[in-house]
Amino acid sequence: MLPKKRSPGGNSHDGRALRSAVSLKELAAHLDLSPTSLSLVLNDSPRASSIPQETKARIFAAAKEFNYQPNFLARSLRAQRSYTLGVLVPELSEGYSAMVLSGIEDHLLEAGYFYLVASHRHDPELLRQYRKLLFERCVEGLIAVDTPCEDGPPLPTVAVSRHDDVEGVTNIALDHNRAATVALEHLVELGHKQIAYIKGQVFSSDTEVRWQAIREAALCLDLLVRPSLVAQLEGNSPSPELGYVAARELLAAREPFTALFTFNDVSAVGAIRAFNEAGYGVPEDISVVGFDDVYSAAYQNPPLTTVRQPLRRMGTLAAETLLRRLAAGTGEEYPKLLTVVPDLIVRQSTSPAKTDVIRNPSLAGLPPELSKQKMIHSSTRRASFESAD
Repeated sequence: MLPKKRSPGGNSHDGRALRSAVSLKELAAHLDLSPTSLSLVLNDSPRASSIPQETKARIFAAAKEFNYQPNFLARSLRAQRSYTLGVLVPELSEGYSAMVLSGIEDHLLEAGYFYLVASHRHDPELLRQYRKLLFERCVEGLIAVDTPCEDGPPLPTVAVSRHDDVEGVTNIALDHNRAATVALEHLVELGHKQIAYIKGQVFSSDTEVRWQAIREAALCLDLLVRPSLVAQLEGNSPSPELGYVAARELLAAREPFTALFTFNDVSAVGAIRAFNEAGYGVPEDISVVGFDDVYSAAYQNPPLTTVRQPLRRMGTLAAETLLRRLAAGTGEEYPKLLTVVPDLIVRQSTSPAKTDVIRNPSLAGLPPELSKQKMIHSSTRRASFESAD
């Protein structure tokens, strides 16, 4: 027998009395169906395809009417599965990781899976501890986002933006050759020949692969990559300040340039501020190309031209791939590499190159040692970076 309605004094929703939760067996008896049939339909099992649509509709209607909630623990114990995945990310912030996580979550919610996410902050010991904790919580597989994968992980693993050939790991990677080519071709078509670059941090999975792709694309386009026009992001903060500092280093090198290609959109934002403080307009004096196309890229001032890395799609693809591997079971073949294709999104941070290349007016005429000293004295402005924003 199904439970009776609660008394009028009990909790209500939209003015209607709620029914207390019922068991699968009680609901099946009410519908005169087997508990197995209900379980197949409510869990969206492929075996439910043989059940008439009219019967499915009755089951869903009754489950809603009587507030049926599946017993997840019982289901897990019966199947000896946790229906939970582990996700490892460098940090949780607006940008790269957040967009990949959004794609992972979209697919796992639809598939009825839960996930546990841990941010290791590029700390090897913290990463080791989090791996251990996730294993202890019986996750069925791992998704590693821009995160090192140990040799032969004990669980099926999908890595986003990794390029190592590790047994048991499927890599999802961007076509960096295309990314570098479309960005540099765009700048060359606008007349830019003297281009500066900001590389990623040494610990980032994409840094060296992307830099090699940039060098090859530059060679094909007859562009000279000058060491003095290459800066590298330092530190593990997701703040635009890293790009700000890198751009100031480029300006201090006293080597003229008309365009900048950055490692990511966040660093591009910081670089634009550095250029504005030095008296340059973007894109009037210096064109800037970012990378990733994060949510805020289109709303910067100016809106950012950027290489769109399909981050949400990469997250969705990672979740899809891992669930397919879990369904196939151990010992089955699995893809080693899945490649996604970037696009160039042209906005207002790039424009035709100026015919007269100018240097940083705030540093022009100063000897190198005084230029560096001026950079040190500018630390008060850098310290106000976050407070001003």
